[in-house]
Amino acid sequence: MAELPKQARAVIIGGGISGCSVAYHLAKAGWTDVVLLERKQLTSGTTWHAAGLIGQLRGSQNMTRLAKYSADLYVRLEAETGVATGMRQVGSISVALTAARHEELLRQATLARALDVAVQEISPAEVKAMYPHLEVGDVVGAVHLPLDGQCDPANIAMALAKGARMRGARIVEGVKVLAVTQGSGRVTGVDWESSGERGHIAADVVINCGGMWGRDLAAASGVTLPLHAAEHFYLVTEPIDGLGHLPVLRVPDECAYYKSDAGKMMLGAFEPKAKPWGMGGIPEDFCFDSLPEDFDHFQPILEAAMQRMPLFQTAGVHTFFNGPESFTPDDRYYLGEAPELGGYWVAAGYNSIGIASSGGAGMALAAWITEGEPPFDLWEVDIRRAQPFQKNRRYLKERVSETLGLLYADHFPYRQVETSRGIRRSPIHAHLQARGAVFGEVAGWERANWFAREGQEREYRYAWGRQNWFDNQKAEHAAVRGKVGLFDMTSFGKIRVEGRDACAFLQRLCANDVDVAAGRIVYTQMLNARGGIESDLTVTRLSETAFLLVVPGATLQRDLAWLRRHLGEAFAVVTDVTAAEAVLCLMGPGAREVMQAVSPNDFSNEAHPFGAAREIEIGMGLARAHRVTYVGELGWEIYVPTDQAAHVFETLMEQEVTLCGLHTLDSCRIEKGFRHFGHDITDEDHVLEAGLGFAVKTSKGDFLGREAVLRKREAGLSRRLVQFRLTDPEPMIYHNEGVVRDGRIVGTVTSGNYGHHLGGAIGLGYVPCEGQSEAEILGSVYEIEIAGHRHRAEASLAPMYDPKAERVRM
Repeated sequence: MAELPKQARAVIIGGGISGCSVAYHLAKAGWTDVVLLERKQLTSGTTWHAAGLIGQLRGSQNMTRLAKYSADLYVRLEAETGVATGMRQVGSISVALTAARHEELLRQATLARALDVAVQEISPAEVKAMYPHLEVGDVVGAVHLPLDGQCDPANIAMALAKGARMRGARIVEGVKVLAVTQGSGRVTGVDWESSGERGHIAADVVINCGGMWGRDLAAASGVTLPLHAAEHFYLVTEPIDGLGHLPVLRVPDECAYYKSDAGKMMLGAFEPKAKPWGMGGIPEDFCFDSLPEDFDHFQPILEAAMQRMPLFQTAGVHTFFNGPESFTPDDRYYLGEAPELGGYWVAAGYNSIGIASSGGAGMALAAWITEGEPPFDLWEVDIRRAQPFQKNRRYLKERVSETLGLLYADHFPYRQVETSRGIRRSPIHAHLQARGAVFGEVAGWERANWFAREGQEREYRYAWGRQNWFDNQKAEHAAVRGKVGLFDMTSFGKIRVEGRDACAFLQRLCANDVDVAAGRIVYTQMLNARGGIESDLTVTRLSETAFLLVVPGATLQRDLAWLRRHLGEAFAVVTDVTAAEAVLCLMGPGAREVMQAVSPNDFSNEAHPFGAAREIEIGMGLARAHRVTYVGELGWEIYVPTDQAAHVFETLMEQEVTLCGLHTLDSCRIEKGFRHFGHDITDEDHVLEAGLGFAVKTSKGDFLGREAVLRKREAGLSRRLVQFRLTDPEPMIYHNEGVVRDGRIVGTVTSGNYGHHLGGAIGLGYVPCEGQSEAEILGSVYEIEIAGHRHRAEASLAPMYDPKAERVRM
């Protein structure tokens, strides 16, 4: 072994395709002082046995950008490095055996067109012409992506490794990292061991690309990396005469994919219930290894394949393979800097799409490391979405038995996971359950999504059209608009920032002016240097030195990390107090009557105006009432200590209130045009273009993002977030439908729901508008493309419901 350096700018742990891609892109960015350490040999974990399918289309614009980057990189990598990559753009076909699956494929085709990915919708006869071995009698329809392909995964990794070396990076095999060292909240380097010899490399940055070893490696440093290995099966036939190069074929309704390679046919499976592996950790000597065969487990997939592709009835079996791959609780991989430890970065947990993802992921992570911010919004795969409890191994074992199969399950809107449930519950969970609540899960929280009527089944019946809870949502929506509804929003993230410098610190991070009187609530964003939105929140001043920040439950870890990253020398403490208080939201024109009935306090506009918070008596307890709204009605968020939450709930239920779920909250907020973080607003969406300039106070003095706001005001907006309402009341909008302006797709719907009060599906989406007036923007003809069909839409820059916000100030 060559002598290892005593220090490096970055140390990468793991020599699979992910680690090699990060090394390649760091070196390409000019970081030549990079060392990659592989405990055994390059590709010896999961990369060597991956199927090597390269699909360009993903479920969102930025994930598609990363996948397209990977495909483009792998095409040119051979010429750059001289290492054959086996990359062939043979295309891919996905076939549907049901009407629901066909709807999904057609919706994906619309997204592909919006993202400039080549796509064709093809008939069963056209499928047969392209794939003569396939039985298509029951095929409903299909989609063809001609630029998809397949590659040799191990050689791709080797080409990336060579490209990294060519630019000065060092890649060393046979070196095990014993520990990531740290001091003062940051990594300081790694301790290593090789052939009985031990040493240390000092480093500014350490990147965990450890794949299925990554979770335990991260845990040793106090870092949360929730992933778990699961068994993944495929079969390869003996050579078949005249097979040729066929497109990659996916038959998700049969949980199967097919790939022709070297005259043989591969059949792979994403079975509905997978087999987790490695509960006790990955064996120390695991290297180019496979797992024991389990033909009984694979047999249902093979039996269906023998009917779908009769050649499997006669072809001999060359290989029956079972190997481990790492999966995550939400089927999305992890990128970014760990919130628990500065300088500790992660690229792991690829959910069987590591080959297609690693090229783009390596590029994005390298840019993030070297430039201090991601190249575009990566919240979908951001490590900060992971919840600390999710590193629990029992939780992970149960969850990944489901998530592997979900890759090929129908991706219906509102689909809920079924495993590893019930972990985080509101104090009134049992009360809601007893009253018909049907729960969904976000960040581990059980949240009432809708309430079943007496005698109605408490289950989702998924569909692309109106689902079985549509009328329940309609009734709840009407209650909020007409009288009063009660929501349990205990899952809100709650952060206390307190100390001598708390106000100055928050003034530096928040775009709005939070230096207000105690008891005032300020809606604001925290921006990055580009004016993009890092956090969407309310800030309530509790006292001269104490503030309460309320954020979405899903972004709590991200928001905590952002605050702590920028705290610097400020004399202030940031504390997660989410579990300390339940939140009951009483919303609707009758909210004041209910509040007055359960409390002796005065809830008039004069005594308790909009945007104010104060302590109140309620029932026989105490709470803090915040007069704000996310549904566009008069109302209060009631923050109550968790030990009194059940009592306060029971007190409120003595009045005439309607229990409402999160689906109704969302349908109300989208009628009002309120933005949803992660969909409508992200860190690459400029706060002014998102229509949130009213929450930005440049006159207050300097704050992060201020210069970007001033520049944008001077230059003008290049796009605007527009609200749409379909004029036909039947179609449904969810997310990622095409926004069509004057006959041309110009973007996608960022979020959607049904507007029961407005009488049609409502969506938000960005429209390019450089140099255009509001009248010119609204003067166009708009349609929304859903599964290939275009539907006329009204467009508005002001909220379609209560544009002057008169109802919230009743």
